[in-house]
Amino acid sequence: MATQLLMPKATAVWLVDNTALSFDQIAAFCKLHPLEVKAIADGESAQGIKGLDPLITGQLSREEIAKGEADVNYKLKILEPKVRVPETKRKGPRYTPLSKRQDRPNAILWLVRNHPELKDAQISRLIGTTKSTIEQIRNRTHWNSNNLQPMDPVTLGLSSQIDLDIEVERSSRGRPVQQPGEGGDTLLPASATENLDIQPTVREEDQELDADKVFAKLSSLKGHQENQDEE
Repeated sequence: MATQLLMPKATAVWLVDNTALSFDQIAAFCKLHPLEVKAIADGESAQGIKGLDPLITGQLSREEIAKGEADVNYKLKILEPKVRVPETKRKGPRYTPLSKRQDRPNAILWLVRNHPELKDAQISRLIGTTKSTIEQIRNRTHWNSNNLQPMDPVTLGLSSQIDLDIEVERSSRGRPVQQPGEGGDTLLPASATENLDIQPTVREEDQELDADKVFAKLSSLKGHQENQDEE
């Protein structure tokens, strides 16, 4: 991949003002038309543009300029940068291969059901779809709604697990923490149960027998039996 020149017109302004290079040489180096370079030299173009020194930016050397000034037919060569700057990724929906595009509605349905906190823009970034399609699946107005089956986009190969986790984490950041009791009945915390004074239930037959009550009951039964015998 060829190295791109920074601010070509501003560089051309500097070369016109500070070197003896020809218009054709400057035009070829800055990817401009020779007539445009001539207009810059005549003051008819690039008015108000401050010249950019390619020596400072490291895209041209003094030796290279000297070679060009000595030979009109010499073409200036841009220097290779010492530091490689990674290319910025194009913003927009993720590209989805043609063979997997038919699975996107199923993946959207899975995300809508299992991660309702995700916004449409996040789903669009994950699997490369449009907001209108997501809205149709949410509202069940999609033309194939009756045949859709929720399927994990990671399993389908439409998204990576890392990207999915990142989007879910982003959605969870602004959500309020659920208070106890809001999600239904839950177990009491240990701090509330460890000091409870719970007395075990004692059955009557397990209670200690009272000797006086036992003898009194036996005496009453004996007296009742004697009365029956006399009769």
